[in-house]
Amino acid sequence: MSMNNCRGKFIVFEGLDGSGKGTQISLLSKALSEKGIRVLETAEPTQSATGGLIRDTLAGYQKRTAYELAALFLTDRIFHNTSVNGIKNMLDSGITVICDRYYYSSFAYQGIDTDLKWVMNMNLNCPEIIKPDLCIFLDVPTEQCDERIDSRQSREIFENVATLNRIRKRFFDVFALLEGSENIRIISAAGSIDEVHEAVVSSVWEVLGIQ
Repeated sequence: MSMNNCRGKFIVFEGLDGSGKGTQISLLSKALSEKGIRVLETAEPTQSATGGLIRDTLAGYQKRTAYELAALFLTDRIFHNTSVNGIKNMLDSGITVICDRYYYSSFAYQGIDTDLKWVMNMNLNCPEIIKPDLCIFLDVPTEQCDERIDSRQSREIFENVATLNRIRKRFFDVFALLEGSENIRIISAAGSIDEVHEAVVSSVWEVLGIQ
């Protein structure tokens, strides 16, 4: 089945650091390609100049307030949507876009230290920021995420159990607020890679109308 002649779908993966988003995005991308669907994998922050400022902050090289960081993410997200090779043009050309993190992460991560309504409003009400067709949240117990993060060489500023617990709770607060207005699927990612992939594919096929 080829879907190259119609608008692509916009699929976002969310989850705590160490939830396995990268692995599941790669597996989904391969499964879509096998169905003849053109796919673009992308991520936030982007490789733009603003994305660089964000990465410096997350790595702890540059101190910024949560409000500054939320505003930088907004700027980067507008670029991500509207640049020549951005989300909008890709979707319009029939490509399905899979994004690692989107505005839900801003709501959860910056939302723990700012006015959550402010962060949500400026993203959800921005005409140049596209709403995803599907958001998949890979839910893993924070202790398991912490173990996975431990296997890496360095940690970012949010990567400790106490903060991860606060962020996980905030994600669920946000999903409750968005219920009815966004298509969000919460998938337990504590199982095997294959089990998680099966649940992901089931949700995505539903959105794409694939049997």
